[in-house]
Amino acid sequence: MTTKTATISQLGPTKSDVKRLVNVMTAIAWGVLGIGFLLCLINLSHFSDKNIGLMVGIGFLVGSVHIYVIGTAIGLVHARLNSNNNQSESATSGLSDKEH
Repeated sequence: MTTKTATISQLGPTKSDVKRLVNVMTAIAWGVLGIGFLLCLINLSHFSDKNIGLMVGIGFLVGSVHIYVIGTAIGLVHARLNSNNNQSESATSGLSDKEH
């Protein structure tokens, strides 16, 4: 009976998975921004902190910015991680070529 083994590097997310996650989070951020904008417009007549609809709309506006920033940060961190891995792999392959 054979078993499959996997190393940690094989379990990491692929580039397409991260790109898909960033795109989905961007779409969600735009959707939440639209909902917040509509809630603010609908409830703008009574501009007060007691207006729950307006406060929820402002919360959606702020939340959409946070969602977008988190999604963008995930993409940037993954891109930097890939570039660092590629540089370290090229450096180690360069050393092995010089040794031979």
